[in-house]
Amino acid sequence: MTFIQERTLADQVRLDFPILHQQVNGKPLVYFDNAATSQKPLFVLNALRDYYEQYNSNVHRGVHTLSAKATDAYEGSRDKVARFVNAKSRQEIVFTHNATEAINLVAYSWGMNNLQPGDEIILSVMEHHSNIVPWQFVAAKTGAVLKFVELTPAETLDLEHFQKLLSEKTKLVSLVHVSNTLGCINPVTEICTLAHKYGAKVLIDACQSVPHMPVDVQQINCDWLVASGHKMCAATGIGFLYGKLELLQAMPPFFGGGEMIAEVFLDHSTYADLPHKFEAGTPAIGEAIALGAAVDYLSKIGMDKIHAYEAELTAYLFEQLEKIPQIKIYGPKPNEQGEGRAALAAFTVAEVHANDLSTLLDTEGVAIRSGHHCTQPLHRYLNIAATARASLSFYNTREEIDIFIKALKETIDFFTGLFGEQ
Repeated sequence: MTFIQERTLADQVRLDFPILHQQVNGKPLVYFDNAATSQKPLFVLNALRDYYEQYNSNVHRGVHTLSAKATDAYEGSRDKVARFVNAKSRQEIVFTHNATEAINLVAYSWGMNNLQPGDEIILSVMEHHSNIVPWQFVAAKTGAVLKFVELTPAETLDLEHFQKLLSEKTKLVSLVHVSNTLGCINPVTEICTLAHKYGAKVLIDACQSVPHMPVDVQQINCDWLVASGHKMCAATGIGFLYGKLELLQAMPPFFGGGEMIAEVFLDHSTYADLPHKFEAGTPAIGEAIALGAAVDYLSKIGMDKIHAYEAELTAYLFEQLEKIPQIKIYGPKPNEQGEGRAALAAFTVAEVHANDLSTLLDTEGVAIRSGHHCTQPLHRYLNIAATARASLSFYNTREEIDIFIKALKETIDFFTGLFGEQ
């Protein structure tokens, strides 16, 4: 009897991603930089092209056929995103240019108008710069105080320390769901429950979770959540803010201009209903439509299926990396099934700079990220200058991991020999 091996998820979807089928420096591309940005399937690329080729027009402002079609597609994408994260209402989804803008929207609209001297904002040492710098601005302007949750010995969020930081002075908790460097998955539902006991609001940076696992804002019970389209198979220049309806209704507009108004007089203006009061000017129409297509694509595959397959890849990646004695990996270890962390590994190699590793791996067609990954405070906390990071997605394969590991070993051997000769 002949057994046919079941096709992996990657086998089923790789043909959807034209960029993956090329050579870099004469070698087949192995793209392991998915935490920085994901690749785009033809389904999404075609949606973007169709908009510009077939019904390019501004939204909301015209009664002609092309404008109506563009408006329907743009607002249809909002409905898709709302369902994707299980928002109660489509009005709770605000399109932004990226997650950074979404965080700044909350910082300036809510933070500047609600925080007072002595109020406390709790962040963590693992936050992306986008979830630190806006709150530094707010603290400097309002007199609020920033507090930072530290790490456990396993390099995960120290929940006990978080609980110690919470007090009646805590007005906001803003934390990452999945660390783009440590790969740890923070217990956001528990964090929201603990923070809400003190009356604090909670913002979740879900850039590294929404593309890789089911995310339910009602189950998490966060007050705001942000994500970027380009990390979830959509285009650059589009992201979204989820916010509880009553909070968004109470927040003043962030940008002023066309589209976000109800009426404009010479001496005052009134504002449009949600979510449009936060979407001033001509939006990223094509990009928003493509985001809706990306949501359709991911939903058709199934986020549970994506998460399970990426867990298998994670287990295999760590199994192979841990065989290389010169490597130190940061963040928690996955279990045997690959669960317990995201599908990425940030690591260092003794006496070899991460940029040098990345440069030589590139000559073998392997694309990884090197540097501080917009987490300089975390790298200082860990007392390291930079890390190399391999990050996976559902279109990656075990065979690609093997190519990466082989190239990594050869790169380390090269530098070891180089240093040995010195």
